[in-house]
Amino acid sequence: MTAEPLWCLDAVELAERIRRREVSARQVMDAHLARMDAVNPQLNAVVLALPEQARAEADAADAALARGDAVGPLHGVPVTIKVNTDQAGCPTDNGVVALKDLVAERDSPTVGNFRKAGAIVIGRTNTPCLSMRWTTENSLHGNTLNPWDPARTPGGSSGGAGAATASGIAPINQGNDIAGSVRYPAYCCGVVGLRPSYGRVPARNYSSPKPRPISAQLMAVQGPLTRTVRDARLALRVMAAGDVGDARWVDAPLEGPPAPKRVALVPDPAGRGVQPAIRASVLQAGSWLAEAGYEVEEVEPPRLGEVADLWARMAMADTIRSLDATIEQVGDEGIRRAIGFWHEVMPKCGPQDTLDALAERDAMLQDWQDFLERWPVVVMPNSAEPAFRVGEDLIDVETTRRLIAAQLPQLAIPVLGLPAVSVPTGTHDGLPMGVQIVAGRFREDLCLAAAEAVEVKAGMTLPIDPKTA
Repeated sequence: MTAEPLWCLDAVELAERIRRREVSARQVMDAHLARMDAVNPQLNAVVLALPEQARAEADAADAALARGDAVGPLHGVPVTIKVNTDQAGCPTDNGVVALKDLVAERDSPTVGNFRKAGAIVIGRTNTPCLSMRWTTENSLHGNTLNPWDPARTPGGSSGGAGAATASGIAPINQGNDIAGSVRYPAYCCGVVGLRPSYGRVPARNYSSPKPRPISAQLMAVQGPLTRTVRDARLALRVMAAGDVGDARWVDAPLEGPPAPKRVALVPDPAGRGVQPAIRASVLQAGSWLAEAGYEVEEVEPPRLGEVADLWARMAMADTIRSLDATIEQVGDEGIRRAIGFWHEVMPKCGPQDTLDALAERDAMLQDWQDFLERWPVVVMPNSAEPAFRVGEDLIDVETTRRLIAAQLPQLAIPVLGLPAVSVPTGTHDGLPMGVQIVAGRFREDLCLAAAEAVEVKAGMTLPIDPKTA
């Protein structure tokens, strides 16, 4: 029997094999760099490859093992970093032509934690201009394609990370999420995407000239995209290490106390409509969880639609408004058109609306905390539709209205700062299907345990070779 290629293995197995010296870090690195060379020209997932640096670090990793040095949990394992995240010596360009020479002088805490764990960065992944679309294209690096179907978005804004994960470029690929930017690419590309709790993973871009808007501080988090749930668990442990660079970081345990195995199933969030295949995926996941010993009931968390609507009231007069001048100065045509439609679709908000929304958020979070005492796990769609068609967010106002409505599950969770994991359930008409699993604050362990039960039954075969049509 032919041995499985190294680029097909997940991070947990690669790290174990390297530690046992069954394979060298250099062999692992060469295999993944070769896979990148084979598939990335079709996908444009990685827009800055780092082969020489990666091979040198792999050789150093092997030398450390030969000396008997203590090694981290990801020693010699390849990862990628998104181009909106500071990595020393690389541009933090955020998909913007005017920022192509903004070279970071030091690592963000996210990159620093990966390095301390022994991971090796092999490349940087694509994002839409200013990382604010649910698709991944920009005038600096071009379009990233979905390996399942090039006519469909790989998601955004971490679409490069999603495509890299699904195609075997690296087993762990970093992303960030303010409105679905980890969970949605994971859904579109048929992989696992974990959005940690607010405060769980330290983050800071030292290259940024000004502080983040308050709504971004409250909603944006760093998270991994992986092909297996166990890799997501390992990546979370690595990424969650403390760092003085982020005052929001909370030293919370990764494993909480035992909780009842009860699932609130939400096939149609807020009753606003989902496509039949989406509903079927949620019901299927509920059935699998029942087989795994969970008590499953169709019941919706409080004010779910209102929570999702609060995203716009928090962000439009704050995070989005703060981007308007930047978009005007350096944005490409895609971000100008897409955010222009957002301004027409979203409610007109001012500073007082943002303050009122923050106050309402506190009450909504308390309602959810009470609900999650009874139903510790919530399972809902990622989106009301399969992966959007490429360019759909640039058509017109009414199309944008439909797309934003479809993303209700993506918008609600950042408002509350809760953890959520996107896990695939299979495919329909050649596209990945999946669900989003949510739990209480700092209970990623509950999300991941339920996701594992779904993963076992779904039986997704990854990585995949990119489809060309």
